[in-house]
Amino acid sequence: MESATGRQALVIEDDASIAGIIRDYLAASSYTVSIAPTGEAGLRRIRQDQPSVIILDLGLPGKSGLDVLREIRTESMVPIIIVTARGAEADRIVGLELGADDYIVKPFSPREMVARVRAVMRRTEQQMGSGSDPEITIGSLTINEDRMTVISREEPILLTATEFRLLTAMARRPGHVFSRAQLQDILYGDDPGASDRTIDAHIKNLRRKLELDPSNPTIVTTVHGVGYRVNPD
Repeated sequence: MESATGRQALVIEDDASIAGIIRDYLAASSYTVSIAPTGEAGLRRIRQDQPSVIILDLGLPGKSGLDVLREIRTESMVPIIIVTARGAEADRIVGLELGADDYIVKPFSPREMVARVRAVMRRTEQQMGSGSDPEITIGSLTINEDRMTVISREEPILLTATEFRLLTAMARRPGHVFSRAQLQDILYGDDPGASDRTIDAHIKNLRRKLELDPSNPTIVTTVHGVGYRVNPD
């Protein structure tokens, strides 16, 4: 059963007390919430419920959270917020590279969790509702904002909402060099949790999907000591 807003959240978390708290706070924000205690149960729920957003704990029993994330991204671009243990920076970076849209570190405030869910959903909805010219073409790269589609070298490319937002922002100003701080502001506003490594992870993911040779990029290039740009050529 959907909520009045039509927003459904799936919490994949093996700690019942934490899952219950997240459920209660999201329900108070007009989300219909499902809980899955394992990765396998979470994958079944995704196919059954088609949630609007997923909160995914990486420290799951059995199939790991990273494996679950990897499998989700083979079939869905639903916004995903990963939950990691404090200090597990490597897992956070790998999660972002696998296509997570944001992360939160345990222990966390339930209000912070709700704020991050709202922010991810707002960014996704703003991207889908953009009123600007819907199509951008730069060389072999074509981006359609209305459809949220990307074609690179005549091949469709599947991006997450965060990756799409990042690429579109840079593609609207081809050749312009964006600093990491500027890209952080585009993606996360004044969120103090965003870092240079977060932006680098998203850029790495874009290159993996767009470039013929990600180690020698020609579409999303680096200006050393300054930042990143979409190559106008």
